[in-house]
Amino acid sequence: MSGTSRDGVDAALIKTDGLNAVEAVAFHFESYPDDLKAVIADACDLAMAHPQPVPSQTIDDCENLLDQRHFSAVATLLGTADVPVNEVAVIGLHGHTIAHRADLGWTWQIGKPEFLANRLNIPVMSNMRHFDVMFGGQGAPLIPVFHRALFSDASQPVAVLNLGGVANLTFIGTDGALVAFDCGMANALIDDWMGQKTNYPFDAGGEFAANGTVDQGVLQAMLDHPFFSAPAPKSLDRKDFNLNPVADLSAPDGAATLTAFSAKAVALGFQQFPVRPQRLIVCGGGRKNDTMLKMIEKYSGIPTVLTDDLGWDGDAIEAQGFAYLAYRCLHGLPITYPGTTGVAEPMSGGVLTRPNWIAAEMMPA
Repeated sequence: MSGTSRDGVDAALIKTDGLNAVEAVAFHFESYPDDLKAVIADACDLAMAHPQPVPSQTIDDCENLLDQRHFSAVATLLGTADVPVNEVAVIGLHGHTIAHRADLGWTWQIGKPEFLANRLNIPVMSNMRHFDVMFGGQGAPLIPVFHRALFSDASQPVAVLNLGGVANLTFIGTDGALVAFDCGMANALIDDWMGQKTNYPFDAGGEFAANGTVDQGVLQAMLDHPFFSAPAPKSLDRKDFNLNPVADLSAPDGAATLTAFSAKAVALGFQQFPVRPQRLIVCGGGRKNDTMLKMIEKYSGIPTVLTDDLGWDGDAIEAQGFAYLAYRCLHGLPITYPGTTGVAEPMSGGVLTRPNWIAAEMMPA
């Protein structure tokens, strides 16, 4: 999978029963060159420019390039782990989201499952957001059921925060009850800002933000966006916010204000939980931004702990989660719930694509 940060593709190998047994086996990250990042950005702009998916050669070309990256990432992962393809039950292919319009009843991820299935001779589960959106759900976030498998604690309620391009929160009650939603932006706007104002692709460690001053007026104006007062479950597209509010700020002040915006959004998200969690477990690339973590603790009053400190690679969680979801879909287990996406009832999903030779063998004579 590749997330809204557009930095590369993550591939993870796990062992699981689709329930509570999960074992991390291997992880591989393959970075995107700058020219591919630009192609993906153009594809996203085109997809979001229309009220429904519209065919485009630019998007097709982007998908073809991503297919090659997906294949390379999985092949490298399996080679590094020394796992033969006949031992892999299924590949979970999230692909890359070029537009997410749950408000209009559609979501669009690119990456062809048949390409992977036939190149690797492994069945591929894809389109795991599609049915949830079709039946009235937000189609995001999808990973909360995986968070529950890893981090549920019968003694106290726990929250899990994924800081990718977009930030999403998962609340896990002592009874295993799930509440989840996108709570705001995480790294996406900060990365865009750094790309515009500096020679750096992101604010490493939050150093720029630490040397800037938060513009409280701009911050409050951004927090007045109706998204934050909307009830959960709710979801975001990367394009739902932009840099216009901070356009006149210096590079450090803009970084500080955008970081505060991400942190405040997390704190506001806690107000939609049924009870206050006792700890906040953080994963995703944003967990490496010390300034953001300090702001989150300051605004929320809840101590943070990194998934890495609990034995789980915070860079791999999302890809591991989609592997877990693929296995659940393979066995008809639910991946979304009323409390996580707003869908009416727990729902499985995904479309299974088998390699051509397997599909041919299954056809009636």
